[in-house]
Amino acid sequence: MAQNTPPPMYTDTPLALIPTPKFETGKEDPFTIEASNMALSHNAFIRGFNSIYQQAPRLQKDTDKSDFVGYCQSWIECVKTHHHYEETELFPNINIAAGLTGLMDDAVQEHELFYGGMDRMKEYLDEKGAAFSATELIAIMDSFKEPLHSHLKAEPPAIVDLARYSTEEKPIDILAIAAAAGKKQINFSFFLNTVPVFFLNMETVTFEGGMWHGVFPPLNGLARTIVNRVVPMWHSGRWRFASCTPDGEHKQLAV
Repeated sequence: MAQNTPPPMYTDTPLALIPTPKFETGKEDPFTIEASNMALSHNAFIRGFNSIYQQAPRLQKDTDKSDFVGYCQSWIECVKTHHHYEETELFPNINIAAGLTGLMDDAVQEHELFYGGMDRMKEYLDEKGAAFSATELIAIMDSFKEPLHSHLKAEPPAIVDLARYSTEEKPIDILAIAAAAGKKQINFSFFLNTVPVFFLNMETVTFEGGMWHGVFPPLNGLARTIVNRVVPMWHSGRWRFASCTPDGEHKQLAV
C-alpha cells in the first residue's frame, strides 16, 4: 500500500451478512426475536472475520501486527466462547424446557466442522506472533470459512423452528433461557479483553433499514457508553482494527 493512500472502508466480504428472521417475516414472537438476536450476533462475528481477512495482507509495521494479533485472538475467543455457552447452557436448557433431547444436535455437529480451523488459527498466531505471514493466515481462514458461514446462517432458522416444541404443558421461554445462558459467559477478563470485538463489529445504523439501531444489543445510556467507549480504552490498539464505530456505523479500516 502506498504511504499516502488512505485505508479503504470496511466491506462485507468475503463472508456475506445474514438477514434476521424478523426482517424477513415481520413476526415478533419470542422465537423469532431470539433467532434475530442470534443473527445479529452472528453478523458481528462475520464482520470480525471479514475485518481480519481484509486487513491482514496490508499490514506492514511490526507494532500494527502485534496489535492485530491481539485483535485476531480476541475474535477467536469471542466466537468460541459463544458456541461453548450454547453447548453447555443454552441447548441443554432448551432440551430441559421441552422435555426432549437433542433438539440442537445439528448445530453442535456444525460447530465441530470449524473448531479445528479456528484452533489452528489460534495456534498459528500463538507461535508466530507479529511475525505471522498474511498468506498463511488467510489460508487457514479459508480452510474453515465455509463451514463457519454455513453454520452462522443455519442456526437462527433452527431457533425459530423450536416454536413447534413449545406447548402449554412444556413451554419453552426461549428469551429467558437465552438471557440466563448469556450472562454465564461474561467475566471481568472476558469483558475487558474480548467484548469490544463483538460490540465494535455491530453495525446497526444501516443494516435492515436501521431497525435494530438502539435496540440490539439491548444496552442504553451509561451502560452503552461504558461498553462501547470506556472498555475499549483497554487494549485500544487492537480494537482499531474493528469494522464499526462505537455508534454502530461502518468505518474506514485501520490499514
